[in-house]
Amino acid sequence: MSVARSQVSLRGKDILGLQHMTVPEIQLVLNTAQEMKGIIRRDIKKVPTLRGKSIINLFFEPSTRTRTSFELAGKYLGADVVNITTSASSVVKGESLRDTLMTVEAMGVDIIVMRHEAEGAAQYASKAVSPVIINAGDGAHEHPTQGLLDMFTILQKKSGFASLKVAIVGDILHSRVARSNIWGLQKMGAEIHLAGPQTLMPRDIEKTGVYVHNRVEDALEGADVVNILRIQRERQQKGLFPSAREYARIFGINKDRLALAKPDALVMHPGPMNRGLEIAPDVAYSEQSAIQEQVQNGLAVRMALLFLVLMGGKEIEAIN
Repeated sequence: MSVARSQVSLRGKDILGLQHMTVPEIQLVLNTAQEMKGIIRRDIKKVPTLRGKSIINLFFEPSTRTRTSFELAGKYLGADVVNITTSASSVVKGESLRDTLMTVEAMGVDIIVMRHEAEGAAQYASKAVSPVIINAGDGAHEHPTQGLLDMFTILQKKSGFASLKVAIVGDILHSRVARSNIWGLQKMGAEIHLAGPQTLMPRDIEKTGVYVHNRVEDALEGADVVNILRIQRERQQKGLFPSAREYARIFGINKDRLALAKPDALVMHPGPMNRGLEIAPDVAYSEQSAIQEQVQNGLAVRMALLFLVLMGGKEIEAIN
């Protein structure tokens, strides 16, 4: 076993996705998140690290977990945080995305955390204005902080990624979470297996190096991690799968199906859950479930990112 040390920095860098994030950068975030988790567990969860810095959460789509955790992450680190939602902004008056971004920039903010329904919106924002842009989800493209928190959760339970079999089940086609997990986990050495209705599977997804299964049982066989995606019920109206009952019968993760995975397989879900549809209640609340821990880990990861993009990096260890 050898230990390699390197200096890595994310200072001033936009966090747009995991596809182009390097392994040392991912390791830096995961290492820093471990330190941040200690702050979350304190009685007094406030440090002055980012005092004087300002963060805008600019959300054009609904969110509970992501927006709240970014807000708390900034406040726990001492920054000033303001939330802007579409319904409470000039967007409803016809203001363009560019003008909204420029207005926020003119107020002297340091970071814009942005969620938008259009793929590529975060990249557009990074070219339009000077504050650091953190992508909190752009359409069906990427959700990098969800991917990082999923990786952090796996690392907490499995201690590494090499040779892990990770099954991702559900609506892969419309899932930015699936894409970020695929890019990030493959870089760290995990093997990705996908399962879901063919109508909800992206064309040529195999070219990314993943394994695609028509039967969910084949994806689950011997899996170390089972990541269950939310089924977006609005897709049913477009005829992409017959019915909720039919989906639950063929692809829903219940106790019997989970038994095909390894006995210590980790169960994950990005939330919110449709219990009884993509995941059975006895799986969601089982001892194997890390769903609630994912929420806390999401806060730690977002604290780490806010710190790193504003304050820089540090020497990290990569153990081979």
